[in-house]
Amino acid sequence: MPSECQLFGTLGCHLCELAEAQLMPLVVEYGLMLELVDIADDEALFEAYGLRIPVLRRVDTGAELGWPFDVEQVVAFLS
Repeated sequence: MPSECQLFGTLGCHLCELAEAQLMPLVVEYGLMLELVDIADDEALFEAYGLRIPVLRRVDTGAELGWPFDVEQVVAFLS
């Protein structure tokens, strides 16, 4: 499992909160480093992800996993 991922989302996004809640056990169990990236303050990120959030991105490969996802899908994505 890679050590670092980014979760693109924004404050007040219910789906982003659900995604973060699903990822937190992986942070604890596997030591996953998760950076929460708010797209609201960055025009380029807003343009790229505004209609797709939440999106999980691997820092090492740039691969992305779009919502909806569950813990099993995330583990497979990160393996």
